[in-house]
Amino acid sequence: MADFEWLAKRVRKVIQAGRGERNILNRRPNSLLWLGLLTAAVVALFLVPTAAAAKQKSHHHHGHGKVVCHHHHHGHHGKHRGHGKDRGHGKVANVMTRNVYLGADLTPAIFAPSLEAFAAANGKILREVTANDFPTRADGLADEILATKPDLVGLQEVALWRTAPVNPEVLTKGPSATTVRYDYLQLLLDELNEGKGKYGNGKPRYSVVVSQNEFDLEAPADENGKAGDGPGGELADAEINGRLTMRDVILVREGAGVQTWNAQSANFANPLPVKILGATVPIQRGWTATDAKVRGTGPFRFVNTHLEAFEPNFRALQAGELVAPGGPATSDLPVVLLGDLNSDDDTVSGADTLAYNLLLGAGMVSRSTDTPLSCCLNSSLLAVKAAEEAGAGLADFDHQVDHILTRDPGQVTLQSSTVTGLQPVNGFWSSDHAGVFSALRFER
Repeated sequence: MADFEWLAKRVRKVIQAGRGERNILNRRPNSLLWLGLLTAAVVALFLVPTAAAAKQKSHHHHGHGKVVCHHHHHGHHGKHRGHGKDRGHGKVANVMTRNVYLGADLTPAIFAPSLEAFAAANGKILREVTANDFPTRADGLADEILATKPDLVGLQEVALWRTAPVNPEVLTKGPSATTVRYDYLQLLLDELNEGKGKYGNGKPRYSVVVSQNEFDLEAPADENGKAGDGPGGELADAEINGRLTMRDVILVREGAGVQTWNAQSANFANPLPVKILGATVPIQRGWTATDAKVRGTGPFRFVNTHLEAFEPNFRALQAGELVAPGGPATSDLPVVLLGDLNSDDDTVSGADTLAYNLLLGAGMVSRSTDTPLSCCLNSSLLAVKAAEEAGAGLADFDHQVDHILTRDPGQVTLQSSTVTGLQPVNGFWSSDHAGVFSALRFER
């Protein structure tokens, strides 16, 4: 019970610090409601099984081709610490967080006032995804990874885009499209492992430890801009269904003395509810995790997450799930937590600081650089010319939301850290985010 009382006190302090500050979606936040929601979420972690109790399951990738999830391939599950030689390379583990950008701005569809406008907005989203050319961007992303050689990589916004003939029933029955248009995970692995990256030589270099599906939405779309080729009514112009499945993924570097075991993942118990055409849709987000050992290090817990982007109170609720007793970032092993937190303590303001400050209050300490800053290109289009026409460029990277943290600062120290992806490659920005890489020294 002591842990609960401590966390409740921390929650109250964070909320009090944020009172009267801005809320991205609701400009007049109700602090009492906010306090009740967050405290109730913390209590729920103790009373019922939630996302904090990870699912140790077989993770099946829903794409195609060569993606293989190695949940226990690199070691053994449970409390076993792994076998194998440490190869004498010291006690440094290299880690990276990389948001790869889903490929489009979803906001116009979320706030569409009618079904007709919704289909038009969805068509624009599909055209943006095509224009943002992930096969080309994957080349630049792979170059970053292969150049820095992280042992473990946390990826966010690893989109799987699928299509189907237009079918409005998905709005009530759920997604069903199966024809793959872009599988970001497979495309990135192809670049990493097939010799297409700058440093590739055809040998497998990275594989999947664990992949977690996040929000999964499908809707009719007017992608081709032609009138009258849809089923009629408000969908008279909608000729296709588009489906987006978001994923968070952990990759491991093969042949580098890295062992992983006890892979876990889950969705948060507190997804943001969004009204789309009057229906409430939960925007699922979550986390992935694995225990790991890198050459001479002792075992540690590696956690990758992507917190809510659009609403700071739910973002803080999700951060609280990570560090509440029993949460994925509370292992008895040293913990490394990284990802797109959509929050910071000093480069953002108001309620956008809540989630990061909650993590700091739970004992997390930064283990990555903030020079230069890593977020974010202010354009939904990543082709250099299109971004320039939107007034976007390097100057947009003026805050930090992509972080690498540890709960065990005495055992995990920062040897070096760099920011990647701050220049376009092959005519495209590789993502709207930059990547953050850290070499972490483990004292045991």
